[in-house]
Amino acid sequence: MFNIFMTAVNAILPIVLLILLGYILKRIGFLSKEFLKIGNKLVFNVCLPCMLFINIYDISDLSDVNWGLVVFCVAMVFIIFAIGFAVSVATTKDNRRRGVLLQCCYRSNFAIIGISLAAALAGEGQEAAVNGVVAIIQAFTIPIFNILAVISLSVFVGREQPQTGENGMVVAPARKYADIKKILLNIVKNPLITGIVAGLVFVGLRYAETAVWGSAVFTVKEDLPFVYTTLTNLKQIATPLALIVLGGQFEFSAVKGMSKEIAVGTVFRCVVAPLLGVGCAVLLSEFTPLFSFGSTEYPALIALFGTPVAVSSAIMAGEMGNDEQLAGQLVVWTSLSSIVTLFAAVMILMSCGLLAV
Repeated sequence: MFNIFMTAVNAILPIVLLILLGYILKRIGFLSKEFLKIGNKLVFNVCLPCMLFINIYDISDLSDVNWGLVVFCVAMVFIIFAIGFAVSVATTKDNRRRGVLLQCCYRSNFAIIGISLAAALAGEGQEAAVNGVVAIIQAFTIPIFNILAVISLSVFVGREQPQTGENGMVVAPARKYADIKKILLNIVKNPLITGIVAGLVFVGLRYAETAVWGSAVFTVKEDLPFVYTTLTNLKQIATPLALIVLGGQFEFSAVKGMSKEIAVGTVFRCVVAPLLGVGCAVLLSEFTPLFSFGSTEYPALIALFGTPVAVSSAIMAGEMGNDEQLAGQLVVWTSLSSIVTLFAAVMILMSCGLLAV
């Protein structure tokens, strides 16, 4: 029991402590608002894309991919998105908050803490295998997360009210639907998607070279080690910088006016989503022959469905004209709440023998 407790604490508490550090540094005046604003842009546009590129690029073998797991994860993300859409519309009438709440429902912090959390839950000698599973799932789910995020943050705020002139007459009719062209452009320009696509391109080239010549003729890691090292260094600062910046932006005074949205988003992200994602995985694995999940898959599933909402969700919300303050609150409160919910999930799965102790 103590080992289970320490596994959960060691995987989750460092995240909370970095957020707390950012909050304290901002309160004592060490971090300025300008630094936090620039830090947001640096993480979203540079560090996270580099991290995702390296995660995909480092995939060494695609032959052992559990495609049943990939199909399940992708399908469950869309199912949770659909349920979250209904929940967000029913919860608030503020369009600037609906997209933020919807994003919280389905989009976990898989890109930043997925590997570290899953590795912490891996059994002895299974860390490499678990990391490979996480990287494969990231290659499919992170682009979907970001495409759905662009849609979520565009579809509601894209609806414009009718414009009236000085005499009260309508001079421009209301636009009831989001600008599809703008949504597609935002998807293409998303830095996180760019990082993953670039990683997939280089992995594809490596496999193509191996198929033609028997081995990779050119690789970034071997032929341009200074580039690979630079990208790796940027990857390593992505998580701590993102969490410190997030903590610096947190304001307790803002909670009162959005307590309903915070409560609904936190419960859905930390309780409903992992129950649906991990719970359905256990049921399908136990009672159907189509899916087979074990101690190398469940750490990745917990990281995908049970982690708090992505830190980059708050950055994207601000960049796309949504309620950035609510998005930041959801990141912090889901991160705090996940200490309890992730610990409970780990305890249950370990007790059932689905995770290695």
